[in-house]
Amino acid sequence: MADPAPRSLFRDLSLPAVVAGFITVLVGFASSAVIVFQAAQVVGAGQAEIASWMWALGIGMGVTCIGLSLRYRMPVVTAWSTPGAAMLVVGATALPLSDAIGAFVLAALMGALAGFSGVFERAMRRIPVSLASGMLAGVLLRFGLDVFVSVSTQPLLVLAMFATYLAGRRLFPRYAVIATLLVGVAIAGGQGLMYVEQVRLQLARPVFTLPTLSWAAVFGIALPLFIVTMASQNVPGVAVLKASGYDAPISPVVGWIGAVNTVLAPFGGYALNLAAITAAICMGRDVHEDPARRYTAAVSAGVFYIVIGLFGATVAAVFAAFPKELIATLAGIALLGTIGNSLAVALKDEGEREPALVTFLVTASGLSMAGIGSAFWGLVAGVAALLVLRRPAR
Repeated sequence: MADPAPRSLFRDLSLPAVVAGFITVLVGFASSAVIVFQAAQVVGAGQAEIASWMWALGIGMGVTCIGLSLRYRMPVVTAWSTPGAAMLVVGATALPLSDAIGAFVLAALMGALAGFSGVFERAMRRIPVSLASGMLAGVLLRFGLDVFVSVSTQPLLVLAMFATYLAGRRLFPRYAVIATLLVGVAIAGGQGLMYVEQVRLQLARPVFTLPTLSWAAVFGIALPLFIVTMASQNVPGVAVLKASGYDAPISPVVGWIGAVNTVLAPFGGYALNLAAITAAICMGRDVHEDPARRYTAAVSAGVFYIVIGLFGATVAAVFAAFPKELIATLAGIALLGTIGNSLAVALKDEGEREPALVTFLVTASGLSMAGIGSAFWGLVAGVAALLVLRRPAR
């Protein structure tokens, strides 16, 4: 879907794209930052090192979002590995910080090699669009459901936001999500649900940790982190791009993410990868009717990520000020169009409908085995169903 003609970022940029970038960062940060903080503490990072981790991750996500999206004129969104952070919380307690940092460097190098060598892309090219779309719908289903689950705890806030979105889709569709955000913030502020008194302006400083490596770090952190990041993060990330109609050059994209990750790993950038859930926010019709102009949402997200990197502690406090129901409702509403489109694509081909449905159900189930999340196992189950049910060509 790349546009052969040269494009101007400032001409393509729009307010809905900027807001989509902000929502992408808000949802990504608010949903999993606490796990990253826990992972840093488990491997022995102090307050200065934790701030450095946020600096490295924010800068890394910002640079890759902006650079890759501008290079390919596609919404390439990156993220930290949430499953990778969860794995560190569980399995990295007995190793010194320098060994953990060495494992981060090694895992990032393996990611770069898997990307630039083309091995990862060749495997991903074999996944049908119907299965990729079913997986994406399964990943995002929880966010759509959370809109209505949140009604039980904050009915006024959630119902007002939902009503604003419906009215906005009818009267001013491009700005419906923006209006929803503004109404949500206004109501939350009026009800005293915004805790802005904890916000303090403070710059984060990078802290370099000299990497060391041990066999325990290689087999206990590096290899599991590489496998989990590739299977649970990059595989769904590529599927999101594919399901949204973007034929991105996967090898250089994954390779450059790994290269940037390698540089930032000694400062706490434990794992960077393609985003899936947050990436879908930048690829919907609410960003722009023209898919070729949606890359500006990913660029906007990159700018916000860099701000997070520079003001890690401050931004953490800002995002913590938002009530969780506001964030859940905003994410679900922003993803409604993508969920609907993914289901339509997944079920369109009658010959692949059942395998796509299996992919959707397994992914939506939340199944986790061997430390790998349901998105990967959904694709595995869908491919297996497709192989069994596909009739041989005559």
